[in-house]
Amino acid sequence: MTGNALGQETSPYLLQHQDNPVHWRAWGPDALAEAAAENKPILLSVGYAACHWCHVMAHESFENSATAALMNELFVNIKVDREERPDIDTIYQSALAMLGQQGGWPLTMFLTPAGDPFWGGTYFPPESRWGRPGFPEVLRQVAKTYRDAPDRIDQNVTALRDGLAALANPKSGDGIDRRTADEIAGRILQAMDREHGGLGDAPKFPQCAVLKQLWSAGGRSGDSRYRKAVHFALRQMCEGGIYDHLGGGFARYTVDRIWLVPHFEKMLYDNAQLLDMLTLAWCDGGNPLYRQRAEETVAWLRDDMTVPEGAFASARDADSEGEEGKYYVWDTDEVDALLGDAAVVFKDHYDIRPGGNWEGKTILNRLHLDALPDAETEQCLAESRKILLAERDKRVPPLKDDKVLTDWNGLTVAALARAGRVFDRPDWIEMARRAFDFVAGPMADGDRLRHAYREGRARHAATVDDYAAMIRAALALLEATGETAYLDRAEIWVEVLDRHYRDTEGGAYFLTPDDAEALVARTKSGGDNATPSGNGLLVFALAQLAWRTGKERYGARAEEIVRAFAGEMERNFFPYSNVIEGARFLEDGAQIAVIGPSGDPATEALRRAAEAAPLADRMIAAYGPDDPLPANHPAAGKGMVDGQATAYLCRGPVCSLPITEAAALRDALVSAAE
Repeated sequence: MTGNALGQETSPYLLQHQDNPVHWRAWGPDALAEAAAENKPILLSVGYAACHWCHVMAHESFENSATAALMNELFVNIKVDREERPDIDTIYQSALAMLGQQGGWPLTMFLTPAGDPFWGGTYFPPESRWGRPGFPEVLRQVAKTYRDAPDRIDQNVTALRDGLAALANPKSGDGIDRRTADEIAGRILQAMDREHGGLGDAPKFPQCAVLKQLWSAGGRSGDSRYRKAVHFALRQMCEGGIYDHLGGGFARYTVDRIWLVPHFEKMLYDNAQLLDMLTLAWCDGGNPLYRQRAEETVAWLRDDMTVPEGAFASARDADSEGEEGKYYVWDTDEVDALLGDAAVVFKDHYDIRPGGNWEGKTILNRLHLDALPDAETEQCLAESRKILLAERDKRVPPLKDDKVLTDWNGLTVAALARAGRVFDRPDWIEMARRAFDFVAGPMADGDRLRHAYREGRARHAATVDDYAAMIRAALALLEATGETAYLDRAEIWVEVLDRHYRDTEGGAYFLTPDDAEALVARTKSGGDNATPSGNGLLVFALAQLAWRTGKERYGARAEEIVRAFAGEMERNFFPYSNVIEGARFLEDGAQIAVIGPSGDPATEALRRAAEAAPLADRMIAAYGPDDPLPANHPAAGKGMVDGQATAYLCRGPVCSLPITEAAALRDALVSAAE
C-alpha cells in the first residue's frame, strides 16, 4: 500500500501529519504485516501534538519531499501519538534507555517487522549539526546495516528483548518502612534548589509527586524545612513565567533554573496535579496567592479545556504561527499602547522593560516581587490583565489537542472534587462530576474503560493508570458528595483490574490488560513520570477501600504492590514517590470518621474542618447516626456523643477521643499534620 494513511485517525497529532509526503501508517497489525511482506525495517516516530521539537523535525524532515522519498523507499513508517498509546511509548522509550541514550520526544526508533527494536534516537536534524548525524544519513546507514549485517541486528534485538522482559520483573522486597521513607525524603530535600525553588537545575519541572512526598515527610518528622521547600517551590511557580498570568494554567516546565522561560505547552495533567498541591498548601496558612492561582487555573479548565461532552481536553501547544511562545509574549510598546496610564504599574509588577527578558520579548512574571500587591494595586492589575487578555485573544492561538484521555481526566476530577470542598466551590464539584460521568459512561465499554476519545470515537484499551486515576476520582467524589454510587464504581473497577491486569506471580498490576493487543513486551511499573504511576495511586486507593468497606483483600492488594517494588529503593528511589508514600499511608494514614445526621450543620462543620486539614493524604468518611462502621474499622462501635455530631481521628488501630467541636478537630488535625 502506498500513500499516507493517517487521514482516518482521530489523534490531532497523527492528523497533523496526514498531508506529509511520508507514507505514514498508524500502529497496528496491518502496518507490521506490510513490513514483513516487503522485508523492510520499521521507522517508528512517536510524539504528541503539543511537542515543539516534534514540530521542528516534522517541518525539517517529514515535510521534505526528498527525505520523505528516502523514508518511503527504505522503511515502513509508523506514526504514534504517545498520549494515545502510552503502552507503545513506554516500551520503546525503555529500549532507547537500554541503548544508553536520553529519551524524549520525538522518539525515533528502528524496529524489525515483528516490532522488535534494534536502534534509535530522538530528534535528528536534517543535516549533521550539534554533534548529531543528519537524518538522511541515519536512514541510509540503518537500512544498510539491516540489509548487510543481520547478525548485528539480531544481537541488538536479543539484548533489548531480554531487557524489556525485565520491565515486568521489578526487584521486590519486604516493604518500605518509615525509616527508609524518611531517609529518601531527606536526600530529596538536599537536592532542592534553595535559591530558586524546585528540584535540581534546569530544566525545571513541577514534580508534584515529589513535592507531596516532601510535604508528608515534614508532617511525620516535624521538620519545618520540608514544607518550607514546598511552599517556596509553589510560590516561584505561581509567580514565574511557567504560569500564564493572563489566561491561567501552568506550562509543562521551564528551560531555565529560575522558572522564567517556559516550554510554552500547557498539559492537563500538570494543571490537575498543581491544583491539588495549591489546595493542600492553601490549607497550611491560607496564602491568598494559592487560592488566586487555583481559581484562575480552574477558570482556564472551564473556559478553554472543557469539551462539549463535559470532560477535559489534553493540551495546548507551545507554537502558534510557527513560533514557540509567540501567543504569550509582549513588548513594551504594546503594553504602553493598550494600558495607557496603568502601564507603569503593570510593567513594574510584571517585569516588562525595553529589550524584554527573553529573545527581545517579555514573558510576564512576578518573580522579582518581595510580597503580594495590596488589594487596591491587585485590583488595578486585574483590570490591566483583562485588557491584555482581550488583545491576546485576537492572536492566532496555539493548537488545542482536544482528545479526552481517561487517566488525565481522572487526575483532574479528583483535584476539582477536593478543591471544590476546600474552597467552597460547588460548581467545581459539578465540573468534576460531569467529566467523571462522561469518562465512566459514554466513553466506556460497560465496566471496561477506554483510554482515549475524540470526535465520537472511544479507542484503545485502558491502562492501569486509567483505572487507578478514575478509582481515585471516584473516591474523591464520594468524599465530596457522600454518594455511595461512586464507591460501587470504584469496587467494580478494582474487580476489572484483578481480572485482567494483576500479575498473579510477581504482584502488582501490568500496564495493559491480558486481552489487549500483544506487543513485544508487557510492562509493569511503579515509577512516577510526569503523571503518577497507576500502581502508586492504587496503594492509596486500595487502602481507602479496605478502610471504607472492611474488605481485607483490598489491603492485601495494596501491600502486594508495595512489596513488588520495595527492592527498587536500593537501585533508584527517585521515581517511586507515590509507592513510598502509599506505603506510609497504608500503615499509618489518617482516617477521619464523622458520625452525624446528613445535612446537620454540626456534621457539616466537622466535615469542613477535616477537609481543610493540611494533610497530603487522608480519608474522610461520613456516617449517619445509625450507619454501622466496618467491624475491623478502628472506630467500630463508636458513635455520637450526647446526641451531637462526633468525629474520630484514627491512625492505624488507634483512635482519638470523641471530638464534637469543629475547632477542636481542626486543632487535632493540624497537630497530626505537623
